[in-house]
Amino acid sequence: MSRELLEYLGPWLLDDPDAMEITEAEGDRGAKIFEVKVAPDDAGKIIGRRGRIIRSIRTLARAASRDSGPVMVEVVD
Repeated sequence: MSRELLEYLGPWLLDDPDAMEITEAEGDRGAKIFEVKVAPDDAGKIIGRRGRIIRSIRTLARAASRDSGPVMVEVVD
């Protein structure tokens, strides 16, 4: 569910949503890690002022995958 959420939010937040790549990795204790790679010009838009937007995205991702275990969302350069 979290992957679909990230794919849904991309076009709303980014100028170049086609450049967004989402990779899924396995973390400690079975946590899912979603690594989001965006165009260099869009990095500030997905992070937001003082990290407010990425913090909100992380909260939504945790809420969306509450039944499937812990989830982390990271922005990769």
